[in-house]
Amino acid sequence: MTPVDQDAIRAFLSDPASHAADGPVDVIETHANTIFLAGPLAYKMKRAVRFPFLDYSTLALREAACRREIAVNRGPSSAIYRGVLPVTRDAAGRLALGGSGGPVEWLVVMTRFDETMTLDRRLRAGPLPAALVEDLAATIAALEAEAPHRAAAPWIADLAAYVEQNDAAFRATPDLFPPAAVAALTAAARQWHGRLADLLAERGRLGRIRLLHGDLHAGNVALIDGRPVPFDAIEFDDAIATADLLYDAGFLVMDLDEAGHRAEANLLLNRLLVETVRREAAADPSADPAGLIASHAEGLAALPFFLMMRAAIRAKVTHAKAAHLAPVDRAAAEAEARRYFDYARARLDPAGPVLVAVGGLSGTGKSTLARALAPWLGRRPGALHLRSDVIRKLVARVEETAPLPPERYTRAESDRVYEAVRSAARAGLAAGSAVIVDAVAARPEERAALARIAAAAETPFFGLWLEAPAARRLDRVEGRRGDASDAGAAVVRMQADYDPGPIDWIRVDASAGVAATADAARQALAHAGLALSEPV
Repeated sequence: MTPVDQDAIRAFLSDPASHAADGPVDVIETHANTIFLAGPLAYKMKRAVRFPFLDYSTLALREAACRREIAVNRGPSSAIYRGVLPVTRDAAGRLALGGSGGPVEWLVVMTRFDETMTLDRRLRAGPLPAALVEDLAATIAALEAEAPHRAAAPWIADLAAYVEQNDAAFRATPDLFPPAAVAALTAAARQWHGRLADLLAERGRLGRIRLLHGDLHAGNVALIDGRPVPFDAIEFDDAIATADLLYDAGFLVMDLDEAGHRAEANLLLNRLLVETVRREAAADPSADPAGLIASHAEGLAALPFFLMMRAAIRAKVTHAKAAHLAPVDRAAAEAEARRYFDYARARLDPAGPVLVAVGGLSGTGKSTLARALAPWLGRRPGALHLRSDVIRKLVARVEETAPLPPERYTRAESDRVYEAVRSAARAGLAAGSAVIVDAVAARPEERAALARIAAAAETPFFGLWLEAPAARRLDRVEGRRGDASDAGAAVVRMQADYDPGPIDWIRVDASAGVAATADAARQALAHAGLALSEPV
């Protein structure tokens, strides 16, 4: 704490009479802020503190930080942030909110939301609906698209400094973070950072290092009317808020995965890639969507390092906060810090890549099965899911659920889409990621081409061919709503007599429900030599 005395202001803001509030004022304390919840509003006061990474020690600095917080919380966050308001003191010494006296403190004024409805708390209630995860991905991609570009070199250097800062913090607490484990983590992190430097520099050249949220964890996402709204972006240091797109969003991916929501983490990662490519292609008509997909898949090489860094920083911060808690709460916080530390350590020894293909005629449930398998393939949080129907819409530069005209389904167009799928698969495997391709693959040459990609990458390959009666497939396509596939009843009927040629992939009966098909696929893969990390 600096010498500034905020006690009187804290007492004033804690008094319901100061807000004409009917009920009590709830107060939330953090290391840098005090939040006063009064009726429909929330008032955030910057604490008069100075840390190595943050300086709120003067009234002028706190005012600037309040105004900066309003500026950086843009887009959907603006629904929460209302403005900046002074606490004033008149000649008689009376404090007021926005009164005629001189400012003695500054506040960020926010619309109050249900503090129990942040994403971290929602995760404790069970799995998230897929629609919410997809909405979250679209929200993040929209924020990223508007973010200013930044140079790569300073950020790459900052990453190296973060590794050393983590190491120092962990070594200072040997009872919680074992010294041998700390030394191994730091050594591995330094090696990864060195290996990734060229890739990160290239991503900077491509405009993928930007001034972003900076602290996008699950506790900083509010669920308002069922929609995800990020808030509390970093306002006090642009260097901390500067990051690679995947590093910034990777905080949420890590949070979901570490909390036991691996399927949601995988879905978020895959939908982020799709939404980011869609927006980049829309912003640059000269860009090749297929090339963008492959380019973002290449970036997955950095994901283990990014997840490790986010978890290590969370471990460090959680432990630092524990020192200010009551003993019973301190023990729980220290256990949480150790879990994050253990998660970080495991990320730098990832599983190797594998290519799995899910083929079959329209309506056999390829996408449903691929989505179920993806989280449990390869390194956490699972495989890159390449769905040909989604990639077809990206290549065509249309919305995912917009129907395409028949001329976009010619052999030449399909070849173009399949090459985009194969290019992304090559890039994903080269990045060390497992890949699951979800496409009809009705022609033998299409199936053979996928096997050749795996062989060239010296990666195991497993092909699954789904089969179901025409009536069952017809029911499924007629029940689709808001889906990327344009295959309807007419396509299913046309395929009734289609001969896919010799099938050398593993045949899976997909005539039953989703769970039965997933179980059959899991058993078939295990029999062929691919054991999933957990049951589907």
